[in-house]
Amino acid sequence: MLNKERMPVHVAIIMDGNGRWAKQKGLPRLAGHNAGMKAMKKIVDHSDKLGIKYLTVYAFSTENWKRSIAEVTGIFKLLVSYVNSDLKELVQNNVRVKILGDYSALPEDAVRSLEKTLEETKGNTGLQFNIALNYGGRDELRRAVEALAVRVKNGTLQPEEITEDMISAELYTGCADVAAPDPELIIRTSGELRLSNFLLWQSAYSELVFSDVLWPDFTPEEYEKAIADYQSRERRFGGR
Repeated sequence: MLNKERMPVHVAIIMDGNGRWAKQKGLPRLAGHNAGMKAMKKIVDHSDKLGIKYLTVYAFSTENWKRSIAEVTGIFKLLVSYVNSDLKELVQNNVRVKILGDYSALPEDAVRSLEKTLEETKGNTGLQFNIALNYGGRDELRRAVEALAVRVKNGTLQPEEITEDMISAELYTGCADVAAPDPELIIRTSGELRLSNFLLWQSAYSELVFSDVLWPDFTPEEYEKAIADYQSRERRFGGR
């Protein structure tokens, strides 16, 4: 039974295992991504019910462009389909959608769908659903360093004045439009034990939970198991 008083404010998820799920069932990889989208919808809904304030999912990394054109194109088509079919429900459920990453590089139809969703959910005050698209943790840090370097070059900031808070403020999660706290809990599915360039700065003191379950099979029950694991830990932040 989950302790409602110890729920993480921000949960981030590396949704891994779509391809292996499809391979195990003798299906094309895109079928795995489709099943993964359905699993994502359930976790978004359940996060809202649990009272979690921020949910961030790793949907498409800067490295995923290396995959086949057919797979990348298919992923974006599924994304457009998800956004278009679920927008009304997101609005009704008071979910606010934000994007982490440079989504301008996506196909035009995907950009249009995402911008429509951002616009129509911006006034919502419930769960903030952050979708990491064309996102990479190192690229995010590079952009933050570049922004601070410009201020130093312009003479409005001295190098020794740079603080951790300033760096955080220049990240996708720190910008005024998103303003998400660092995640207390990061979940990765499919049995892989790494962050894969996800929220590298923000994860400094996150609790990590690794599940052997492939993402399409990651149910709300498995989600609650991960949160229960988090709640069983004592968070010390290096204090002792």
